[in-house]
Amino acid sequence: MEKTTQLSVMGGGLVGCLLSLYLAKQGYRVDVYERRPDLRRTDLGGGRSINLALSDRGWRALETIGIAEDIKKVAIPMYRRVMHDKNGNLSFQPYGQEGQAIYSVSRGGLNQALLDLAEAEPTISLHFQQQVLEVEVATNKVTMLETVSGQEHHVQPDVIFAADGAYSMVRLSLQKTDRFNYEQSYLDYGYKELTIPPAQDGGWQLEKNALHIWPRGQYMMIALPNIDGSFTCTMFFPYEGDPSFKSVQTEAELNAFFQEIFPDAAALMPDLAQEFFENPIGSLVTIKCLPWHHSGKILLLGDAAHAIVPFYGQGMNAGFEDCTVLRGLLEQHQDDWETIFQTFQDLRKPNTDAIADLAVYNFIEMRDKVADPRFLLQKKVEAKITAQYPDAWLPLYSMVTFSPDLPYAEALANGQRQEEIMRDLMAHIQTEEDYNKPEVQQYLQAHLA
Repeated sequence: MEKTTQLSVMGGGLVGCLLSLYLAKQGYRVDVYERRPDLRRTDLGGGRSINLALSDRGWRALETIGIAEDIKKVAIPMYRRVMHDKNGNLSFQPYGQEGQAIYSVSRGGLNQALLDLAEAEPTISLHFQQQVLEVEVATNKVTMLETVSGQEHHVQPDVIFAADGAYSMVRLSLQKTDRFNYEQSYLDYGYKELTIPPAQDGGWQLEKNALHIWPRGQYMMIALPNIDGSFTCTMFFPYEGDPSFKSVQTEAELNAFFQEIFPDAAALMPDLAQEFFENPIGSLVTIKCLPWHHSGKILLLGDAAHAIVPFYGQGMNAGFEDCTVLRGLLEQHQDDWETIFQTFQDLRKPNTDAIADLAVYNFIEMRDKVADPRFLLQKKVEAKITAQYPDAWLPLYSMVTFSPDLPYAEALANGQRQEEIMRDLMAHIQTEEDYNKPEVQQYLQAHLA
């Protein structure tokens, strides 16, 4: 039955579109306001999109609206990390157990699919090129700017859902209210999008079903496969210092740097200089805030509530999980918005804080540790423990990525406990064969059996 409450979703990105579909299926009429033009009809240009790594939490959200199978047709499974050293030698680390994968998917392609679904829903109205200027929090009156005409106008929905990203204008209005806590922190690194094009026959120039990493201590590059045979590369690089975005200023300096540091990748990147100097530098921010809601009339979710850096591949997955949790609360509490919003915040805040901290930690792991033989040995030992004690041990990455029902905060706590065990254990292990030492087995028996 259609409900009369007027709902507005600010933001027509991934989370905003998915949320609007969930709300429509609950019987609500929904207006979606998006600052950008309709990306299905306008080329918004590349240069800023880290390919998305879709994992179990995200898939579960897509399954509930019936598009998981369609998205799988344009997603590429990545079963392992492939590490590239300076000499072009490769080492490998599986993501999970046999057959488990994260999926490389285009942000734009997924957003277009969700927009198509939203447009087909009769109770959803999409409004593009509509920028939120301010929200009058006491009355829910929103001042909007129609960016084409430059005209301002107002809307006043009963309930506002803010899915308008890390630099949310709705959140900015809430920040002016009493006792609103807000914290943002930037890494000293930016990122630059680069491309490895398809091979001449249209195939992939690197292993297709893998996430490729060039770990180099103070910086790194990653590459994710695309359906057209290309790879979207993302170079994470300091803003300042030597080398850095500031110090690499000429094509000659860039080519010399890549030939020394990423020689196997450089040979595959004919447009390297053009992309490096033309594409913008993206910043890497973590945002935490509280409260996420106001008077049962406004709710922040997705990046507007909890922006994280991309190094666990969980930003979109966490935003989609917000929608899954909210959907359950909508069914449970109907139109009791204050209860829905407070419960949502209580359930999600500890978990989004946990994944934010894990994402920063994983940057250090990807940048530094995946090139360390001791770290790779530890991962092999962890795989052996998982096989021997499957009910007592699951690697932290698997808990986050392949356990859609396990809260992030629990995964973090379990991971910290397991890391203490690994520290003690690795003191007795120099090779894979040492796993079978009596003292190693006795230690595991005492702690896990």
